[in-house]
Amino acid sequence: MPHDHNGPQSAFATPLELLRTPPPKERADAARNRAAILDAAASLFAEHGVDAVSMDQVAAAAGVGKGTLFRRFGDKAGLAAGLLDARERVLQEGVLQGPPPLGSGASPADRLAAFAEAYLDYLLKHLPLVRMSETAAPGARYRIGAYRFWHRHVTMLLDGTPDPEHTAHALLAPLAAEHVTALLPDLGEDRVRAGVARLWRDAVAK
Repeated sequence: MPHDHNGPQSAFATPLELLRTPPPKERADAARNRAAILDAAASLFAEHGVDAVSMDQVAAAAGVGKGTLFRRFGDKAGLAAGLLDARERVLQEGVLQGPPPLGSGASPADRLAAFAEAYLDYLLKHLPLVRMSETAAPGARYRIGAYRFWHRHVTMLLDGTPDPEHTAHALLAPLAAEHVTALLPDLGEDRVRAGVARLWRDAVAK
């Protein structure tokens, strides 16, 4: 789901409706600039790390003016969001149209467990980018379109439990990139994964 910073869509939108919100059309030159910027950012971030790369470096590597870069993406958080869009859509398509247990055809409990595992796979692979996109401003994580998609999906799977919307937020909270980044040095990936799996399993335990 594209990282939409323009305000929330309907809280009652389904995950499929959220995913199929069409992106704004771009002129050919704007699309070329966007692709060049994202390619340059991806290469620089991979080589030097997200925190070490400046917007000036990205503009120079992409062959665009700084004004073009800032108008298109605003800051490094915007660049991170742009780079994450395609990666998020892979997971979202798996949720909507993939085989069970991530996709439909399995029990809600099994789908929740599969989603938690798949989301951690995505998060840990792109942790610095997700962290930057989620911490760009206070509350940024909860305003982006991707979070609304994940929250709506989990809420629907929790149907029939007490206050599924709140529980969905509570289950997603330990998956915040800032939280996971802080835990990894002390706990390691295996304990983080096991802890998340335990929390999500207990949420639907009878």
